[in-house]
Amino acid sequence: MLLEKALAGEELAISRLLTKIEYFTQEGLESLQELIKRSGKAHVIGITGSPGAGKSTLISELISEYVRRGHRVGVILIDPSSPFSMGSFMGNRIRMVGKEVSGNVFIRSIASRGNLGGISSEALMLIEALDGLGFDRIIVETVGAGQTDTDVVYGVHTIAVVSVPGTGDEIQALKAGIMEIGDVYIVNKADKVEAEMLYDAIRFALDTAEVNFRDGWTPKIIKTIAIKGVGIKELVDVFEEHLSFIKERGLFEKRIRERRMKMIELMLRRKVDEVITMIVKENSDYISEQINEKHNLLNLINEVYNKVKEKL
Repeated sequence: MLLEKALAGEELAISRLLTKIEYFTQEGLESLQELIKRSGKAHVIGITGSPGAGKSTLISELISEYVRRGHRVGVILIDPSSPFSMGSFMGNRIRMVGKEVSGNVFIRSIASRGNLGGISSEALMLIEALDGLGFDRIIVETVGAGQTDTDVVYGVHTIAVVSVPGTGDEIQALKAGIMEIGDVYIVNKADKVEAEMLYDAIRFALDTAEVNFRDGWTPKIIKTIAIKGVGIKELVDVFEEHLSFIKERGLFEKRIRERRMKMIELMLRRKVDEVITMIVKENSDYISEQINEKHNLLNLINEVYNKVKEKL
């Protein structure tokens, strides 16, 4: 049985099982149900930030550090979707080839499916699956859309926001959105001359922020040079510190419950979207005709909406 082989750590079986889950097959969803019974143990870390900040290189180094510490690491890389097939371009996966060692690492690229918040129902389903398969550290890299990449807050325990000097991120640090969700702020490529300016801008933004940080945790700022492995050990130490903080306050389990609620919500939205797309396609000639005849738009929308309700 595929699930049994995946639980035994067979990489090909894990890959096939995750594909079945991602595409909502009956076997996939039945397996996910079993895996959810085993999940709820992994520390899930979200890595977000602007494109070009070096997130993939950073994650590659995090994998190595976690494996050195004896952990099994699952990685979900949310890539931009093809506008035609909605599939992943898989660029991040290519950059990490060679990191899957000794069955302790599994890397999966999936498409964002057009989710502007940076996370999809598929991503949350795969987090649950990898957790149930025994990966105790799960890293989720979002698509890197910038300030709108904030839905990752619903899927992870710890959020790290990666910034890079010399690209205007010091201005972003003064803005709302992505700069309000981080538990850890990372200044990557810290050997650049502008690094201190970016560090100071983030520190100023955090010190003067008129927001309540998540659950009383004071966000940390860490400097890294991912391409040289500098600062990675210190970064993992901070992640572990944050893990202890949320466990002591009962927040670890709370965030798992929130993740599962968000997963169900997004799964339902996907099913509803499929029905809407089907109804609009089936009635495209009629809709076009009514619009051209200056039919009352509100009446037309209600008419189509009623067809959608009949199918739900």
